[in-house]
Amino acid sequence: QVQLVESGGGLVQAGGSLRLSCAASERILSINAMGWYRQAPGKQRELVATITRGGRTNVAESVKGRFTISMDNAKNTVYLQMNSLKPEDTAVYFCNIAGAYRSYWGQGTQVTVSS
Repeated sequence: QVQLVESGGGLVQAGGSLRLSCAASERILSINAMGWYRQAPGKQRELVATITRGGRTNVAESVKGRFTISMDNAKNTVYLQMNSLKPEDTAVYFCNIAGAYRSYWGQGTQVTVSS
C-alpha cells in the first residue's frame, strides 16, 4: 500500500524557517493535486496550501508571502517551505496527495515555533 512519509518538522524560533517534505513510498499515477494541512491544539484541521497537477498553487491567507508549496512529480514528493515562522504556525502538519481514485495522507509532523 502507498504510504506518505513526512519529514522536516521540529522546533524553531520565531522568524526562522523549516522545509517539510512528503514522499510517497511508491509511484502514484494520475495525481490531481498535492497539499498541506495543519491542525493546531484545540483547532480544526485547516488547509495550508495546494498545488495542482498543472503546477498552479494556492495558499491560505494566513501564510501568504511566507510559505511556498512545490512538488517533484518524478519523485512523487511535495514540499512546504516555511519562512518567517510565527508561534501561531505551531501545529501538526499533514501532507495529502489526491489521486484519480483516492487520496493519501501522511502521518503528520510536528512543527513548533517558540517565541
